[in-house]
Amino acid sequence: MLIRLLTACWLMTSLGAMAEAYPDPRRWEGTIAGFALEDEVIGDRSGQIVATGSSSMRLWNHRIHQDLAPLPIIAKGFGGSNMNDVLFYLDGIVLKHNPRAVLLYEGDNDIAQGVPNETILQTYKETFARLHAHDAAMRVYILSVKPSLSRAHLWSQMQALNESLAAMAETDDRLHYIDVTTPMLDRDGSIRTDLFVSDDLHMNQRGYDIWRDVVGPVLRAGEIR
Repeated sequence: MLIRLLTACWLMTSLGAMAEAYPDPRRWEGTIAGFALEDEVIGDRSGQIVATGSSSMRLWNHRIHQDLAPLPIIAKGFGGSNMNDVLFYLDGIVLKHNPRAVLLYEGDNDIAQGVPNETILQTYKETFARLHAHDAAMRVYILSVKPSLSRAHLWSQMQALNESLAAMAETDDRLHYIDVTTPMLDRDGSIRTDLFVSDDLHMNQRGYDIWRDVVGPVLRAGEIR
């Protein structure tokens, strides 16, 4: 009993420390309420694929259904979010739909907000644990952190995070790492300059063409039976 109590205390302390490294996720309450209203209007979408993550995912909304057709996609991207935000609202944006799979893009803002990779990875792991506690067979597609001109000074940390995410996926058949990074780089490894809008952070249509061409075949291969 004492061991269990000490373990529980250690876990609560660890998760509390993780949360302290991130901004308060409650800043998204209005956005999450909007998602809930949308769900109420649309109705049951159980068994579809939830696509969630930060602004790169949200800005894909205008064409993600076409790009990933014929797969049924529930678009739940919310710009400016991080991995801890997804974890905090996991019930409301993902689990309520009983999805057969999740397409996830985070890590970009986490690093820009100064969160260390160790904390980001632990937040990913906690998210995966929650997903698989809900459905042990749920597939999770992890998009690599994309390069961008405005965050080029953070690229080495992003590359290290990508390597860790890819290694994590190698240990679990339910996790699938999708490399959207490589085609966004020139042959010399520099970040392509033709893929971004004026803020040098968010992608233009050429960038989303890459995501379509890379992500679509992987999801279709795993989800069309």
